[in-house]
Amino acid sequence: MKVDKSQSGRPYTGRTTAERPSSGGRRPAGKPQFERQSERAPRSSGKAVESSQDREEYVWVLDYLPYGKSIDGKSAYQKKPLVQAIGDKKFTLMELVPKSGVIPDIQSRVYIGPGDRNEIDHVKQRIGYSDLTNGANLELPFILEAIVRHREEAFVKFFNDAHSITTRLHMLELLPGIGKKLMWSIIDERKKGEFKSFQDIRERIPSLHDPAKVISHRIEEELKDDFIKYRLFTTPPRRQRPE
Repeated sequence: MKVDKSQSGRPYTGRTTAERPSSGGRRPAGKPQFERQSERAPRSSGKAVESSQDREEYVWVLDYLPYGKSIDGKSAYQKKPLVQAIGDKKFTLMELVPKSGVIPDIQSRVYIGPGDRNEIDHVKQRIGYSDLTNGANLELPFILEAIVRHREEAFVKFFNDAHSITTRLHMLELLPGIGKKLMWSIIDERKKGEFKSFQDIRERIPSLHDPAKVISHRIEEELKDDFIKYRLFTTPPRRQRPE
């Protein structure tokens, strides 16, 4: 993740007069690095093709359905096993068809990228939060936290690079439990030196008890809400043709 710029075009490094959230000021032209959602739900085209940069190569298994979905109208002998999973790069929810005779373990991390795949035959489709099974719903919070801890370096970098969105709002304020006071504590502390790990953040910002949980809760909010205004870590849900 490259060093982000504030809306004014300068790195957001501290409590300067120009960058301090205020009640006035025009928004300069330019698009934030993260996506801002429109007030309408994203439209599902069914033909969208993800770029290689966004394409998931590893997923974490949320649920295994030995007879597929019960709502597809097929008889039991016609149904193929399905896996519901979430990508660990852009947190893409999807359904996969496992290889014959393979039963992936729940919470396991499996490869779905180019080349040989040991567990997964192919990606069936991208799905939304409402398509998850009850079992997948129960596993999701635990797996999100596991992914965040697995990718600790990337999310520590987020705390180091997070910048202002508008003159009134900062990216850090979009994280659950972080208001103005805690936001400035993080900004002031990182000016002394970049954060090195989640443990480093906890020690230097005692009121931020568990950065990994804070991040995973935000990701879950983004997955649940198709209409959410700002997306820090996920992409808008959409259907995709089978790969």
